[in-house]
Amino acid sequence: MLRPPLTTANNRPIDRLAGGGFLRLFVCLAVCGFITGGADLRITHAQSTPDAASSDARSAESQPAASLPDEAPADEAPMGPTAAVQTDLAVSGNPKSPRKAVVIPFHSDINPMSTALLTRKFESAIESGAEVVIFDIHSPGGMVFYTFQIMDMIQDAKGIETVAFIQKDAISGAALIALACDKIYMLPHARMGDAGVIEMGEDGAFRYTVAKLRSPVAQKARDTAEATGRPIALAEKMTDKDLVVFRAVNKNDGTIRYISDREWESMADTDLWERGKPIREAGKEMFFIANGKRCVELGMADRVVNDLDELAEDLQVETPLMVLDRTAVDVAIVILNHWFVTLLLLIIGLVALVIELSAPGMGIGGLISTLCFGLFFWSRFLGGTAGWLEVTLFVLGIVFIGFEIFVIPGFGVAGVGGVGLLLTSLVMASRRFLIPQNSADAISLGWDVLTVLGAFVGFLVAMLFLAKHIGDIPGLGRLTLKPQLAFDGLQASEHQDVGSSDSSLPGWQRVEVGEIGTSAGALRPGGKIDMGDYFVDVVSEGDFIENGQRVQIIAKQGTRIVVRQIQEES
Repeated sequence: MLRPPLTTANNRPIDRLAGGGFLRLFVCLAVCGFITGGADLRITHAQSTPDAASSDARSAESQPAASLPDEAPADEAPMGPTAAVQTDLAVSGNPKSPRKAVVIPFHSDINPMSTALLTRKFESAIESGAEVVIFDIHSPGGMVFYTFQIMDMIQDAKGIETVAFIQKDAISGAALIALACDKIYMLPHARMGDAGVIEMGEDGAFRYTVAKLRSPVAQKARDTAEATGRPIALAEKMTDKDLVVFRAVNKNDGTIRYISDREWESMADTDLWERGKPIREAGKEMFFIANGKRCVELGMADRVVNDLDELAEDLQVETPLMVLDRTAVDVAIVILNHWFVTLLLLIIGLVALVIELSAPGMGIGGLISTLCFGLFFWSRFLGGTAGWLEVTLFVLGIVFIGFEIFVIPGFGVAGVGGVGLLLTSLVMASRRFLIPQNSADAISLGWDVLTVLGAFVGFLVAMLFLAKHIGDIPGLGRLTLKPQLAFDGLQASEHQDVGSSDSSLPGWQRVEVGEIGTSAGALRPGGKIDMGDYFVDVVSEGDFIENGQRVQIIAKQGTRIVVRQIQEES
């Protein structure tokens, strides 16, 4: 574990010699060791401030018995052995240069979005060359999966010191995140602990989970406390209300340990330990939680400070501290992930997509659809809930629907599959799971499904409105062509567009209402007709038309050509 360079007890540079006289100078040089031939000056000081217990206080399991009272009041000054502080100075007396530090605020619950934002901030801090990362934690906790993800991120960081700074509350999963940091600094009355795993029952009330779900969290707390040198039993007590933790003193060497009742029952050398009273914050039927002063006394935190400036001074880092607050991009991600904004994006994107598919080329519909769905998946990517799988499923859904419209007229397997892929991709993009593990997951998944289905209902309503009034809307009327109708025996309009017979044009643009062709294959009801020197994709009125039958074009709207079979006279 990395340790910062330390300063003198009052955190000030060594005063230079003052006064005159050869005798005074000689005495000073003798005291400093100059007479013995030492060229460098190494001064050792002891921390003497009453509230400045060092990080070694969290090694209370191996302290002498006299260093920690059996049950110290919470309002007393933090206890623990004083730490030797060594500062290397050159002959000139200049201290080492301070390290670069970055502060990352974490003031929300633990969820996929906040985890993704915190991860990006942490990566940015490392890329900026920071040697110390300070997590300003004020959180009620959150989801277990993402708590573990943040803990692993912190513990896997190499060559950087991580510090948890708790000004108010680090509860539940936030306490475990603080436990994973190299150091923990707290305000005197800040709180840390209460990391029991709960779940929502069928009646909407939260309950303590079954042992199967609690065990991984308890083991994670034990392993993390062991890795960071904090009392293992107290860390486990944060997650298990049934434990009782007490103070034990070794009868031979006087070392102190915090031991749980379960651990005591499994120990083979209990005769070597004198069992003390239970810790009042770690009794029966309660999760361990304590304020800053008490956490320092018990070795769960390193030191009590009054503000961020005092923390920076103790860590010997550059000031003013760089704070990585939320940027405009972070705010945009939060807004775009709101259910109402999501609903609007999906409705507008679907309507624009249909308008684009009904007309050739890339127009305003395609641009708007691309923008809406691009913003949707971009916000989910950075929000930590979407990946390339969701994007792939969405694109495949569009391709299937396109095949259904342009290649396989009608509505069959490709169309149903395409709509199913669209729905699945949009729901998956808002969740890290499809199979809920508990009632809370089921409720969350239900809201996401409801949002997507609501968007599809809104899309259908919007399409019905546009189908009826699109010609009256300025700027949208020109996106569609007015249908022309013809009946049996009616010839084509005398006012055909000039150049409609141009062979370079697609078939649906060359044909006109009233023209006659021959079915090139069965129409069920979609298929192709032979117009002599080119083929055209058409659909019948709904009737099955066999191959080689004469048909007449009765309606034309955009790329949709409707034909009717000509009944041969007997």
